[in-house]
Amino acid sequence: MSRVSILINLGLGQLCCYRSKLIALSALSMLLFGSGCQPRITTHGFMPRTDLIERLQLGEQSKNEIAVLLGSPTIIGTFDQDIWYYVTQTTENKFFFKPEIIDQEILALTFNEAGVLVSLEEKSMLDAIRIEPNAQQTPTVGRKLSLLQQLFGNFGRFSNSPGTTP
Repeated sequence: MSRVSILINLGLGQLCCYRSKLIALSALSMLLFGSGCQPRITTHGFMPRTDLIERLQLGEQSKNEIAVLLGSPTIIGTFDQDIWYYVTQTTENKFFFKPEIIDQEILALTFNEAGVLVSLEEKSMLDAIRIEPNAQQTPTVGRKLSLLQQLFGNFGRFSNSPGTTP
C-alpha cells in the first residue's frame, strides 16, 4: 500500500469517527432541548373538597365553625371583612413565556353582621370576565429629560457655603 493511500484511509476513518460523534452529540442535544419543551403545570391556592362544601349550612354556621371545617380562607374581603374567598388557580408555563391560567375556582362565602353564613357562591373560569388594560398613557407634568440630563443634571446645583443659593 502506498503512503498516500494510507493517509487517505486514515483521514476517512477519522472523518467517520467525527461524524458519528457529531450525530451522537446532535441527538443528545435534541433530546435535552426536547425534554425542556414540556409545559410546567402548577396549582396555587386552596379549594376545599366538595364533600366539605356540601356540609355548609346557610343561616346556621359561624365564621369560627367554617374556619374549623374548611380552614382559613385564601382572601378576606378588603373592604368587607364579612366576605371570605377560597381561590385556587392552575397555570401552565411553556418555555420562558408568561404563565397562562388554565383553570380557576373561587368559593365566596358571605356572612351577616353576627358572623353567620348567609350565602355561598361558586365561580369558575367560565364566569371570568377578561379586562383589557387601557393602552393610553397617563399624562404627567414636568419635563422630559434625556439620560445625560438625568445623570449630570445636579452638577453645580448644590453649594457648600451656607446661605447661598445657586
